[in-house]
Amino acid sequence: MPLSHTRWLTPAALILLVPLPGAAQGIPFSQRASVAQTVAFTQISIAYGRPTARGRKIFGDSGIVKWDRLWHPGADSATRITFDHDVTFEGKPLAAGEYSLWTIPRESGRWTVIVSRAAHVFHTPYPGEGSDVMRVEVQVEQGPHMESLAYYFPAVLRDTATLRLHWGEVMLPLHLTAPFRPS
Repeated sequence: MPLSHTRWLTPAALILLVPLPGAAQGIPFSQRASVAQTVAFTQISIAYGRPTARGRKIFGDSGIVKWDRLWHPGADSATRITFDHDVTFEGKPLAAGEYSLWTIPRESGRWTVIVSRAAHVFHTPYPGEGSDVMRVEVQVEQGPHMESLAYYFPAVLRDTATLRLHWGEVMLPLHLTAPFRPS
């Protein structure tokens, strides 16, 4: 377009025509987050995507997360949990390393929590039982509404800790022990 035809464009209008870096993709609905905690002499870290309720029903047959179906508790890339020393996870031994977390939510009773050796995967499809390191059954708790999914450590006592997954009114406490002692 010849410059003579652009007289009607103000400097502000010209700015709107310039694409911004990353504008094509927009801002993601689920932001990335991480949390780390030292328990005794063991570093534990979690990297995950934080889906947000945004007025939607979270859990249930008509919710985002269906009862009795495999669910990755996070958004986008699978939630990764890393331990720099061996731990016990819900009373079972778990070797140092990097893993992904999966669950099978239930309307009543305990949820199944799956620790998978497939750490660097997307949230679908599930990497399969062949990648499972362990499955444990955990009783959920009810709590105040949490708009965006969060992982946090509400209790750290010497060599034990509770890692909590919290979204909506559902809280899933995961109990960890860090027995490593430096020599």
